[in-house]
Amino acid sequence: MVTRTKIPFTVERMSKVDTAWLRMDSPSNLMMIIGVWIIKPGVTYRAVCDRIEDRLLKYPRFSQRVQLDATGASWVTDNNFRIKRHVLREKLPASAKKHPEQELQQRLGELAVQPLDARYPLWDFRLVEHFDGGSALLVRIHHCIADGLALISVIQTLVDGGTDPPQRAAHGTHPHGWEAAEDWMSHTLIEPLTVAAIKALEVAGDGAVHAFEAIGDPRNVLEKWLESGLSKGKAGSADVARLVYQVLRDGAALALMADDSPTRLKGVPGVVKRVAWCRPLPLDEVRAVSKALRCSINDVLLACVAGAMAQYLKGFGDAVLGKEVRAMVPVNLRPMSQAYKLGNQFGLAPVVLPLGLDNPIERVYEVRRRMSELKGSMQPLMAFAMLAIAGVLIKPAQDAMLNLFSKKTTAVMTNVPGPREKMKFCGATLDQALFWVPQSGSVGLGVSILSYGGGVQFGLISDTTLCPDPQAIIDQFGPEFEKLSLLTMMLPWDD
Repeated sequence: MVTRTKIPFTVERMSKVDTAWLRMDSPSNLMMIIGVWIIKPGVTYRAVCDRIEDRLLKYPRFSQRVQLDATGASWVTDNNFRIKRHVLREKLPASAKKHPEQELQQRLGELAVQPLDARYPLWDFRLVEHFDGGSALLVRIHHCIADGLALISVIQTLVDGGTDPPQRAAHGTHPHGWEAAEDWMSHTLIEPLTVAAIKALEVAGDGAVHAFEAIGDPRNVLEKWLESGLSKGKAGSADVARLVYQVLRDGAALALMADDSPTRLKGVPGVVKRVAWCRPLPLDEVRAVSKALRCSINDVLLACVAGAMAQYLKGFGDAVLGKEVRAMVPVNLRPMSQAYKLGNQFGLAPVVLPLGLDNPIERVYEVRRRMSELKGSMQPLMAFAMLAIAGVLIKPAQDAMLNLFSKKTTAVMTNVPGPREKMKFCGATLDQALFWVPQSGSVGLGVSILSYGGGVQFGLISDTTLCPDPQAIIDQFGPEFEKLSLLTMMLPWDD
């Protein structure tokens, strides 16, 4: 067993955005990121405890509990921290031998609605030591600790060959596997919006880091931009004027966006969840289709999501012509070299997916058109600022503010890059990695897309009142991509 030194006692004020995520929990939607690793061959409980204690606790946040007060919350060192309180053993029912995947999905759905114990740090790992010829590691981490991309950085330190966060920060390097991930990231929604937002902030003169500090107190944002522009003279003032106009335009678009189409996937959620996943799509095939159609990998994947949802609704006899659903997509707002600092630094981009287009190629081009319109938008940054504002409001006011957006949304969808090569964990192969994002307010559907080990993995979590069988949607992803791939090959390409 690893012997750790005593954890030094610290008290650290929680950021306004992280406070907003902490208080967003509801009976229908707990703000936990949940995931599962399928590991082959199996690993032992002791090895997992040793690895997590040795690596994860290098991040102080994972040994800190939350302490609430009248004005917000603080991170306080847990003097009674016990690794066995956070790394637990799980046993699936005997029927898991015949249907291991179904039983694992059932258990993950149960854990998705069980709150973490607020007396201790808000995370746990649960090891199923004997699962389908290997092991399964179930993960739950509260969103107030970190966003998805930051947690990917954390996960990279847990695998064999991972480095400590201080070393990674000091040398400016990426953890094992991120070099491959960055090529994938250039094809996702994340980079164009992030670059546009940061460049816009740099035009204002403060630079991205100082701008985010300003957003911590959103009332001062425009004042800082205007002061910076005036100090630069006419040219700077013109840049700031254009930026202010874009902020006001995109802020109005975010605040006044219309409801998306009513479907059976939208409504008042209950308190029971289900998770589902499918076999990964080969990343090289997805990339080949995207190059042939001159669109991004992200366009292809989003078009498949739209097609899968449409097929699900048609299965109930629902009309989809002219209908569209809005998915809120997290957009990273910091360099990956800073992800080890944890916390939440992302905005939200409203992506509207067309359901009524039967032709897969026509659907891809429509998705590409809509995504092009979003590039350069300040809406993700505005959403980040709104979360900061929500974090200083009393909880009822925060709920009312954020529910305005959840009512206009059908799903939350994430697209996260991972390494191309499969990683090792405690000497075994991390064969499959899946995760599901939390939904807020009345949103009942979460879609996750993760690239890993040469494949693209789709995962779904749903409220059973609105979507009792998420596997029925997931099972359409493969056929939708196959139709798109076949039609792409049949196009009259020039020699």
